[in-house]
Formats: sequence, C-alpha cells, structure tokens
Amino acid sequence: MTRLFNSLRPAMLLLALGGLFVISAPAARAETVQIAIADPASGKNLRANGNLQLADDKTIRDGIVLITHGTLAHNRMEVIRTMQDLLAERGFSTLAITLTLGIDDRKGMYDCAMPHRHQHQDAIYEIGAWIDWLKKQGAGPIALMGHSRGGNQTAWYASMHDSDPAITRIILLAPQIWSARKQARGYEKRYKTPLAPILKRAQRLVQEGKGNTMLEDTGFIYCPGATVSAASFASYYTPDKRMNTPSLLPAITKPVLVIAGSEDQVVRGLIDEMKPYADRENVTFVTIDGADHYFLNFFAEDAADAIESFMTE
Repeated sequence: MTRLFNSLRPAMLLLALGGLFVISAPAARAETVQIAIADPASGKNLRANGNLQLADDKTIRDGIVLITHGTLAHNRMEVIRTMQDLLAERGFSTLAITLTLGIDDRKGMYDCAMPHRHQHQDAIYEIGAWIDWLKKQGAGPIALMGHSRGGNQTAWYASMHDSDPAITRIILLAPQIWSARKQARGYEKRYKTPLAPILKRAQRLVQEGKGNTMLEDTGFIYCPGATVSAASFASYYTPDKRMNTPSLLPAITKPVLVIAGSEDQVVRGLIDEMKPYADRENVTFVTIDGADHYFLNFFAEDAADAIESFMTE
C-alpha cells in the first residue's frame, strides 16, 4: 500500500520563532534507563542508555515503541527526540536507545577521533538485549522503529525474529538502502581513494584471525582519517544484500510501515527501491512530500500521523 502525504499544516500547530517553525508537544513522563550489554569486541559489560517516555495514563504494560537511531548518532538527536514527543502526544509510549558502539555509558554523537571497533551487526544484538529487558519489565506489545541505518538494523533484527509474538509492528523511517556499486563510487568520491584495496586488506585480516588490527588514517563512514579495526571496516563495507533494507521485507510477516521523504538527500533512491515491495499485503509505504532525511518541523507531524494511522489500523 503506497500513500503520499502532502504537508499542509494548520497554522495553530506551528509556532514561529525567529523564522523557524517549532512543533509544540505536551510533556510526557520520561526517564533514563540503563542496561548492561556485553561488548563483542572486548567482552566487557558496557552501560547502554535508553530514554523511556510514557504517554499520559499509560504504563509499559500498555505497549511500547522501541526506537533505534542512525549512523554514529544517539537517542536525543532531534529527529528521535521529536518523534518521542509527538508519539507521546498521540498516546504511544516509546523507548529510544543509544547504541553503545563499543563505548561505556555513551551519550551524544560518536567522536570520529576515537578508535572504531564497533560493527554494523552489533546493533542487532543490542536491540535484542533491550527487547529482553522490556519483556522482563512486563511490556505489552512491542513495535520496533528505526531511523536511517537504525532502520536497516531494526528490519534486520525483525527478519531474524519474525516468530517472536511480543513484536507486533515494524516502523522504518527513511531506512538505509545499499548497493555495492554505489557504495564504492560514494567512498571514492568522499575520500579520493578507491574502496576495494582497503576492503580487501580488512577482509584478509579478518580471515587470518587478525580482525582487531587497527587501520590508521582511513576514511570510514563519515570520518576522514579514522583509526578503525579491520573487523569494523569489513562489517560496514563488505557486500551484503541485507544492508539494503527493502530486501529484508520478504522475510518479515508482521505489519511494516516504511516512511520516505521526497527530498531525502541522504538515503537517495528509497522510493524507487521500495517499488517492488510496496504492494506487499503487510507493507504500508508512505512518502511525505517535501520532507528531507530528518523530517524537520511540521514534516515530523506528518510522520507521526502516518505512524498513528499504522498503529491503530
């Protein structure tokens, strides 16, 4: 099912401040929660942080939306914080998590200057740890939601745990798409060097059991001149069709909502990538006209409206 949202909001929803539009949402009960997660790279237990926001007159037993952020980001970035507020306004409680990325008690954006030992697939394990925690708290139905790379990691987890009755719905906000050709081309454009030789070296080190070897002064994700382990580099750049979120949809039987922004310049091509999947019986695909990758200002209201419709249909 494909839908197009045109963002024409009543003026009463918006407050103009210095030329910026700010969406007002009522306060909801929020608290920071922590769990311990074993780091695959070091084996040490790391403190992982989550922001639990309960809607008015709701408890965790009434259900929860578990939200995962995008690349090197965190749970208080604007798009995540705004979606938590707007969903609370609509009666949905949320838990927005910060992936550890191998850092104890991590908060804020990951510092590119720090060594990178995290792997893309670590998030799948961490999402599972948070779901286990929610179950122990007696949580009601769990909807999984992810933005950008977090959308891919969310869909990846959902495809692996489709039989879990606790997980009822999947929400993917501007989820990552991927192709080996575009990745190689984008890497060379960004870092002025070809990807293939670096990836081949990283893969060879992993195969030799030397995945902890650090590659110095290496372009990595958004970080020029990074220090990154071979295992980490291989994880993010080795061709794997599961990195392309739409390709995961056939393995998910639960209801899935995919939301795209028509002006998204980060995940370019999502609308085209979704065409073979948008008519699947369990998939709802919504394009928000005019929205970019972060659904700023009133476009967040449109995304929240789409989620509300999906959650209550």
